[in-house]
Amino acid sequence: MSSSKAPASVGASNVAPPNNPLQSDMDDAADADSMDSDERYLKALGYKQSLHRQWKLFESFSASFAALYFVGGIRTTFSIGVGAGGPAAYWSSYVVTCIFVFITAAVLAEICSALPAAGSIYFWAAESGGRRYGRLFGFIVAWWSTTAWTTFVASNCQATANFLLSEITVFNLSFTTDTTDVKFRAVQWIVSEAILFISIGMNYLDPKVYKTIFRLATGIIMLDFFLNIIWLPIAVSKSYGFQSAKFVFTQTYNETGAPPVWNWMLSYFVTAGVLVGFEASGHVSEETKNASITAARGIFSSAVASGLLGFPIVILFLFCTPDLDTLYGLGAPQPFVSLYAMTLGQGGQVFMVVICILGLIFNTTVAGVASSRLIWAVARDGVLPFSGWISAVSEKKEPRNAIIIMHAVAALLLCTILPSPVAFTSLVSAAGVPTITAYALICFGRTFITPHNFKHARWSLGRFSRLLTFIAMIWNLYLAGVLFSPIEFPVTAETFNYSPVIFGAITIFGLVSWWITPDDKWLPSARLGKVHQIVEE
Repeated sequence: MSSSKAPASVGASNVAPPNNPLQSDMDDAADADSMDSDERYLKALGYKQSLHRQWKLFESFSASFAALYFVGGIRTTFSIGVGAGGPAAYWSSYVVTCIFVFITAAVLAEICSALPAAGSIYFWAAESGGRRYGRLFGFIVAWWSTTAWTTFVASNCQATANFLLSEITVFNLSFTTDTTDVKFRAVQWIVSEAILFISIGMNYLDPKVYKTIFRLATGIIMLDFFLNIIWLPIAVSKSYGFQSAKFVFTQTYNETGAPPVWNWMLSYFVTAGVLVGFEASGHVSEETKNASITAARGIFSSAVASGLLGFPIVILFLFCTPDLDTLYGLGAPQPFVSLYAMTLGQGGQVFMVVICILGLIFNTTVAGVASSRLIWAVARDGVLPFSGWISAVSEKKEPRNAIIIMHAVAALLLCTILPSPVAFTSLVSAAGVPTITAYALICFGRTFITPHNFKHARWSLGRFSRLLTFIAMIWNLYLAGVLFSPIEFPVTAETFNYSPVIFGAITIFGLVSWWITPDDKWLPSARLGKVHQIVEE
């Protein structure tokens, strides 16, 4: 990677005036001398410094690292991953995924270095589309990304509830855990809503407290990692024993019913979902010092750390899993709770479940921080209904109303647990797709529409930028195709993957919003592309 001097803006001309108090007047040089480098850079992008800016590299790294929570992601989707292709497909697909995720993270880190704004992938998509397609790209990705992050918050709360409710099975309580029973779904919904209240409730705290939250979240993730790496294999060796190396590295399965090649490809359904969301450092970039370098480093380092630390967890879980018939027959909403009970004993599994729940709660809290900043930034540019109210900033310089909107929408999404087990599952199945397609669209724009822009990025890929961007585009298009596929065959109403339908509906919302919103109510084309006039001193 190469670094260059910090950019400065050239004199602006014929630039449209700001639409709201959160946007800056690019032609007004007043107070420029009193601004620090981050404020001047933000002004050059067309925005005022509205949020508190006090976070450094650790907080930027933690924003993505804790939002990814690699241990929790692998554990939650493990049974699906093993069934699609078997252990051989799972670990090898994870390695391939890591390589291309690192490339994608590097590409996004470079564009974040050029555009360190809270809108993150929404703003990057708008700029990558250039003056002709930027507005369209921006509106579509705005809807994709806000939906994806809010849905992730809701799905995380249900995943957390499943860890707690799995104790019903472990302790043989006389209450059903059958998701087809409305009584269980009602309890699951209540617990999920309570977890949402606790997790997002921390988002209402003073922004200065967030440093502690980031540290706690990262600490719990690493504690979870080391407990699994050290404690679990010791317990497995004293209980049912390890799987063989042949099983781990060569065994294949087809639990999906798909044709063999397709079945193997479906292993990416899981590995892709584990390592998505590393752009969170970009969402909080307007609260990060020296953002054009720090946020870029946060994106890339968090993706690399999560991928590398996740690999030994994948291998460990494959060695420590019981046979598939036992794994699928555990019966608990979260099979790992029963697995911990089989190996660690009652007391041990309770301790591990507490760690898992705390990890997921802080995972949701940090994801809420990133999500609310994204929603706020999108509203700042007038994309969402009631944007003026949503983009308001509190006296503590936090996007309080955006947090309220995120909380309310996530709570409504959780209500879909009640009608049927398919409804909520269908919604959360689409959580990763919009983010991955947004990555692909940004890379498409940078490859074919604006390939020579953003040369001033302080965190730069140099001459490899366009090649790596093209590779990232192909990879993320491939992942989108996998995520649109059913994961059980033959396909029925119960096994149909509704993510393409939901994704299509979200895209239509974006297109309608783009069509009916006047140009002068959004970031006008005269301001869009202004970043291209930022040059090196």
